[in-house]
Amino acid sequence: MHGKEPLYRRVNTRTHGVRHGGSDYKFSRHTKTQDRTSRGSMHGEKRQGLDYTPLFKFLLSKIGQDWAEVHSQAVARLDRQAPIFWMVALNEAERKPFVRVGENSYYSGLCVDGDNRLALVDPELRLEDMKPGCSCCTHTFNGEPFVREYEQI
Repeated sequence: MHGKEPLYRRVNTRTHGVRHGGSDYKFSRHTKTQDRTSRGSMHGEKRQGLDYTPLFKFLLSKIGQDWAEVHSQAVARLDRQAPIFWMVALNEAERKPFVRVGENSYYSGLCVDGDNRLALVDPELRLEDMKPGCSCCTHTFNGEPFVREYEQI
């Protein structure tokens, strides 16, 4: 018997044209003004190739349920618990009506209410309220493409 599916998935990072930054080192390694203390490690803390869309959909499906139970279910199916808090705010100062994940994916902001239940920060925010930032990309809100067209100012 297998456990439940993880709430993240691996995406292809070895395809031609997929770039993850970090190419500026090749331009600065032979400069004479650089000292050895400013170099730092070549092995950073970046985690590339993980898509947390299943986690975000899971959290949206658990609105109104007990936060402790939802949190324990999510942590059991993740590699680390930091992505949960990209979307869920535990205190008043961190609350946002929507959060941007990636380049053009937006999700409803979530919070833990006074009854320790998962809730929407702005329950009146709808797909129709969202405006795209450019005309070349497909912008999504909670996995659905934006309804409004890009308006040039």
